[in-house]
Amino acid sequence: MIPDIFLHNTLSGKKEKFQPIQLGQVKIYSCGPTVYDYAHIGNFRSFIMADILVRVFQYAGYEVIKAQNITDVGHLTQDDTADSAGEDKIARKAAQEKLDPFAIARRYEEAFIEDEKSLRILPPQYRPRATDYILEQIQLAQDLIAAGYAYEVNGSVYFRTKKYESYGQLSKNKLEDLVAGARVEINSEKEDPLDFALWKKADTSHLMQWESPWGRGFPGWHAECSAMSTKLLGLPFDIHTGGEDNIFPHHECEIAQNECSHGGQKSVNYWLHVKHLQVEGKKMSKSKGNFYTIRDLLSQGWKGNEIRYVLLSGHYRTSLNFTMDSLQMARSSIERLSEAVRIFREEANGTPPDEFARGVRERFREALFDDLNMADGLSVAFDLVKTGMKLREEKKLSSASAASIVQFLEEDFEDVIAVLPGKEVSFSPEERAQIEKKIQERNQAREEKDWARADQIRDELAARGIELIDEEGKTIWKKQ
Repeated sequence: MIPDIFLHNTLSGKKEKFQPIQLGQVKIYSCGPTVYDYAHIGNFRSFIMADILVRVFQYAGYEVIKAQNITDVGHLTQDDTADSAGEDKIARKAAQEKLDPFAIARRYEEAFIEDEKSLRILPPQYRPRATDYILEQIQLAQDLIAAGYAYEVNGSVYFRTKKYESYGQLSKNKLEDLVAGARVEINSEKEDPLDFALWKKADTSHLMQWESPWGRGFPGWHAECSAMSTKLLGLPFDIHTGGEDNIFPHHECEIAQNECSHGGQKSVNYWLHVKHLQVEGKKMSKSKGNFYTIRDLLSQGWKGNEIRYVLLSGHYRTSLNFTMDSLQMARSSIERLSEAVRIFREEANGTPPDEFARGVRERFREALFDDLNMADGLSVAFDLVKTGMKLREEKKLSSASAASIVQFLEEDFEDVIAVLPGKEVSFSPEERAQIEKKIQERNQAREEKDWARADQIRDELAARGIELIDEEGKTIWKKQ
């Protein structure tokens, strides 16, 4: 029997018992990265929460189907209002680096996936790119026009926000307050300043554009996730996750698009959002010197499982302060757990486990199933280790009980937390070929004295846990 799981639903503002749409199955959509640069640790707090969510549901016995998108067009620089403005983030990066925007997107998409692997984040069943779903986004705009919720003007398509009376239900914004704070453009072509773009007309300078019934243009950021989530998961689906900055405008607009294009049908049952990450007690900022990507921390000698431990250690609905001290504490905690596994395995000496850890396992599950209470889950594990060590010192720990502790740590705990040092990772022939190709590129860059490119490749491989050793005119590699 699958146990009860309780989650805090942003939509209702309450903790609710999870009721799956289909018995034994949960469908999750997680807002993924905009691939114009390396994702930072604040981004990854949200992605790790989504990973914990998946692992907890799997641990409970559910089949999990997760989609996590790649935003590779349409995310503009001014994205704090419903109708975002400014430059396309990827196109701007492409212009700066004098590269094709698709090359930029693929580079940082690959880097993101490598960072996920470093943090032991399980890959989703679906990883859709916005640029692969242009037709679906055009169809969404057409459906909303047909339903009277959108209109076309001068090659752009806008959503009629005030026509959807439930707008603001997720963010708890009131339309009158949004109107008062709206940035009204002079001679705006929109019917109302609150209307937001589903499709934007592109001028000749825009690097990413497609043909549409309204002329050449590109999709609005909000339309992308609506089109991809409904295409892959259907409506309604169970859970949508993201950072708290996604609540408004992005997720609010998603709800409006989804429900107005499907006859008012509810689109998502549970919305989960992660609080912002602070670094050394302050908002993360490059100017403050407290801005870190995963690669920054790996290059400083920290390991992916240590970074993961810090990012999952606090409750996702409370602000987390990321510090160098917290990384050191994570390293010490993982070492303590690893040493405990070694000691208790020796004590077990091959003996089958008894029921010693049964009560601990129940408390661990209770913590996880109560809105992903990671702090209590970690505490349960350390209490077990402490108890086991005390009994061992007193010569009261049986081999079967030692085996029970090992079983809990290596199975229950690790299935969800995923921080213990694992076995050597084996690489497929395809992965080995990719690594060798990267090394060849690095060697070529070194011959051309392009040290920046050579260092970048080394860092990319290091992020995947691969150490390069240059000796006697050749480069060899090994798993760190």
